[in-house]
Amino acid sequence: MAKLRPIGHEDRLSVVEHLDERRNRLIVSLLAFSVALGLCFWQNHLILRIVNHPLGHHHKPTTFGVAEPFTTTFTVAAYAAILIALPVLLYQIYAFVLPAFSPHERRVALPLLLMVPFLFVGGAVFGYFVVIPAALKFLLHFNTSQFHVQIRARDYYSFVTLTLISVGVVFQMPVFILGLVRMGVTTTQKLRRNRRYAILACAVVAAALPGVDPVSMLLEMVPLVALYELSILLAAAFGRPSAETSDQVATVEGS
Repeated sequence: MAKLRPIGHEDRLSVVEHLDERRNRLIVSLLAFSVALGLCFWQNHLILRIVNHPLGHHHKPTTFGVAEPFTTTFTVAAYAAILIALPVLLYQIYAFVLPAFSPHERRVALPLLLMVPFLFVGGAVFGYFVVIPAALKFLLHFNTSQFHVQIRARDYYSFVTLTLISVGVVFQMPVFILGLVRMGVTTTQKLRRNRRYAILACAVVAAALPGVDPVSMLLEMVPLVALYELSILLAAAFGRPSAETSDQVATVEGS
């Protein structure tokens, strides 16, 4: 495998060199994921204890079939491996697309890209400690006198994974809004003026997220509104478009 080297905006690569760089970065990403997967599968008992913790001591996931304990454990280990290898994966994606950005665009994109993993982890932590326990408490105790509640392992782990990923993605709202302000698409004044519509949109997004109960929806809506307000503060402090961007926007509006 050829040594990966940083590529500048002015460099011109042939098709073969471009494909070779993409292949090398894919190999590095797969190696990072494979190492993380081996580590997570080795420590699968610890990972399963962590994921099962929101259920409490009264519930234990149930498996059906001969191979389901192995396949379910492997799937959970794979999800955990993706989370562990996420910094390497994001860096490889960033390094691959970086040459396409001009120096000005790079100054705008770099702070936003650095915020992505921290916000994702923050969203996943919020989902694990707040959203999932509240959702399970409501859902597992709803109409229990009419049902014999058993939790299938595959369904439970899919619910947890989808919830954590969804909350982590939704927590990227400040990156999205700050990027729009930096590019001159919107302004902090417009964001404040349209706050009521933003709250309605947050309610719609919270309703679309995993968890069909009103408790989960409320718990997911509150941080969305807080993130919107945080986005306004960040946009006011760091989101002023540069002179180059302002000129481009003014040219487009005037034409």
